[in-house]
Amino acid sequence: MSYNGSVKPDDILQQSAARLARVRQEIGKVIVGQQDAVDGVLICLLAGGHVLLEGVPGLGKTTLLRTLSRVLHLKYSRIQFTPDLMPADIIGSMMIETDDRGAKSLRFQPGPIFANLVLADEINRATPKTQSALLEAMQERTVTSGNSTHELSPPFLVMATQNPIEMEGTYPLPEAQLDRFLMKVVVEYPSREDLNRILERTIQKEEIHLETVVGREEILELRRVCREVLVAPHVQDFAVDLVMATQPGSGYSHELAEKYIRYGSSPRGGQSLLECGRVLALLRGRLHLSIDDIQDIAVSVLRHRIILNFDAHADGQTPDTILRRILETMRASASRN
Repeated sequence: MSYNGSVKPDDILQQSAARLARVRQEIGKVIVGQQDAVDGVLICLLAGGHVLLEGVPGLGKTTLLRTLSRVLHLKYSRIQFTPDLMPADIIGSMMIETDDRGAKSLRFQPGPIFANLVLADEINRATPKTQSALLEAMQERTVTSGNSTHELSPPFLVMATQNPIEMEGTYPLPEAQLDRFLMKVVVEYPSREDLNRILERTIQKEEIHLETVVGREEILELRRVCREVLVAPHVQDFAVDLVMATQPGSGYSHELAEKYIRYGSSPRGGQSLLECGRVLALLRGRLHLSIDDIQDIAVSVLRHRIILNFDAHADGQTPDTILRRILETMRASASRN
């Protein structure tokens, strides 16, 4: 798939949307339901960011990334985070080698971070020092060992998972590090129909055959197409209004933000809304971003970027409930205008 000046935008749109539809179709052979999680991981991959998945064990988070690596023909690695995990276990370390003459030299042995798709399983079980080693690689796309700096090959996606029910012996990610994730997706329990389909696939005798739909170079091309998705001024204004509505004391904040939010979203939240929204627009077969796209990804993009105060916890409020109320107010205001 190659795009140049001789290719019409409509052709680019059709080719890109068709390939992404094929990717989702192949993933659907293994992953039943969980469309929000599937789309969230795809959006972050194409937007060049990382995704944090939160959900109880057994909902298919690990299977999702392993399936994605097979469909996209990308290198996959899994890191099980534990309290005794060290930074070198993630990024790699220098090793001493001896040649035939007995001369010794140092050689860098890459760690599991050197992959295209990296599953950081139960990231909140490792110490802050180890978490920081991963998050630095996520941000800089490089790894430093000794005096050498090593580039991580694109595309590079970290899908971190955390279990919301077992908090004993864990090290919750600080808010500043949570902000490095493009999206935080909450993986819900499957519906009754989806659970039945999961069990049917469990007892079937034949192994599911997955086709490789796109490769590394085509994913990078799709990324470039996503950056060509148009953003109209009124859509950008909506994203700005949404971010400002979460910031208490800004003069544009929502009443719930003044009452329950301690710190609102940073400008990075606004950037993430547009980046993720443009990928979602392409997934939906459009080369322009709409307000509906922003609304549909807003909770996943912003839920980990706002910090609530004590009153919010006392009144049973969550980032999700507050963001949904803010979006309802903005929708009602837009319909009146």
